[in-house]
Amino acid sequence: MNVFDYFLTDSKSLDKDLILGRAETASYQEIFGKSLALAAKIRKEIGENKNVLVLFPNSSWFIITYLAIFKSGNVCVPLNTDIEQKNLDYIIDQCKPAVAFISKRLKPKLNLDGITLYDEDCLMALSSQGRDRFAEETNFDDKRLAEIIFTSGSTGEPKGVMLSHRNLIANTRSILEYLNLTSEDTIEIVLPFYYCYGLSLLHTHLRVGGSVVLNNTFIFLGSVLDDLNKYKCTGFSGVPSHFQLLLRNSTSFKTMDLPYLRYVTQAGGKLHDVFIEEFREAFPDVVFYVMYGQTEATARLSYLPPEFLPEKLGSMGKGIPGVELDIFNDKGQPAGVGEVGEIVARGDNIMSGYLNDEELTAKTLKNGWLHTGDLAQKDEDGFFFITARTKEIIKVGGNRVSPKEVESVILTLPEVVDCTITGEFDEMLGELLKAEITLVPKTDKDLAKEEILKKCASELISYKVPQKIEFLDRVNIAATGKKVK
Repeated sequence: MNVFDYFLTDSKSLDKDLILGRAETASYQEIFGKSLALAAKIRKEIGENKNVLVLFPNSSWFIITYLAIFKSGNVCVPLNTDIEQKNLDYIIDQCKPAVAFISKRLKPKLNLDGITLYDEDCLMALSSQGRDRFAEETNFDDKRLAEIIFTSGSTGEPKGVMLSHRNLIANTRSILEYLNLTSEDTIEIVLPFYYCYGLSLLHTHLRVGGSVVLNNTFIFLGSVLDDLNKYKCTGFSGVPSHFQLLLRNSTSFKTMDLPYLRYVTQAGGKLHDVFIEEFREAFPDVVFYVMYGQTEATARLSYLPPEFLPEKLGSMGKGIPGVELDIFNDKGQPAGVGEVGEIVARGDNIMSGYLNDEELTAKTLKNGWLHTGDLAQKDEDGFFFITARTKEIIKVGGNRVSPKEVESVILTLPEVVDCTITGEFDEMLGELLKAEITLVPKTDKDLAKEEILKKCASELISYKVPQKIEFLDRVNIAATGKKVK
């Protein structure tokens, strides 16, 4: 089954709004009609199995183009609207997109020479030209590629995670099974749709006929809080920094009356126990789901059943329905109770591989298991507890940052001899970026710091700019010649 049909089989004719919010509203019938018409145009113009970029913020146009690409038999490549030009160039080189759907405000900022661009005005015309229909394709191969999500790689270059229609369907089905969502549910979405966690929220609510409140301004906590009650939101999902900011930076959140809020979900990194306890104390009637996942697993791998939260605080839970989780030790064997090893997973939600990277795919997918790169141990009841990350990726406010990418920018400055980027615990961000830098002798450190921050701000998204800079007198070298981190 095409994932478009899976999402909309039961909800396409609903006489209700899918999208709610201050910026816009849109009904299921409107979204279905426009996406189907656009799908027909895409199929006619470029055929099938082509890669299509999507550069829209969370909006009706993102959802319409996203769904239309699936239905047309092509591959969606959703991108961060704040993407750096060098990363965009790399992604274009990797996936050779046929066309790009892009917000008008981004066209002057980004160079997409040689690619056919469709902005809101073009899309309005295309999606309104008749109602060309596709019959549901009963023989559709759900192993076909549906989307490529680019995420930070340990080499500094983005890596393209390839997800099939089957992957999306399997993960959505599993999440719905434990969240028990219905058409009566409405969720406030502050997570971007280029992020697999944000997309999973859209997927589940499309499937059950729920509604989504799109709020792209989390920095304004007041509007986020107002929307929870204004639109009678039953759900809210966030990464650790969202909950930490709400609990610590908002003067009103913990005393608010939230009569409609039934549950919250948290993923995208570990939220420290103190914040979970603080939330539960403020909102004892709201169900709190701790979850764990990766883009390579289409978003979700595990969840902690809420009834076990007091007893198993700090745990990432157990595998979601349809996913088998285990821990392998250094010998590649299942680890015993309390033994630390790497989390591995298998199920229909696991990616088919990395785009144009057979070597990394072979290292990550071995004998049917996804090797997550995260270290954990299991207790006697089978609950998993993460102990460390073996990969270098740092999560800043839920955003994945490659240290090598930041280091490469700083090292272009002539006064910098060496640079090491590490993650350091931060109450609000989960982790912050710390730069340890060795300068050319007699360099003015204050001036150097200004230049470093200026350089980073000019070439990197804000969350990739180091929050701390420490200067070292010399580079620490081990006996092997490798740098000591």
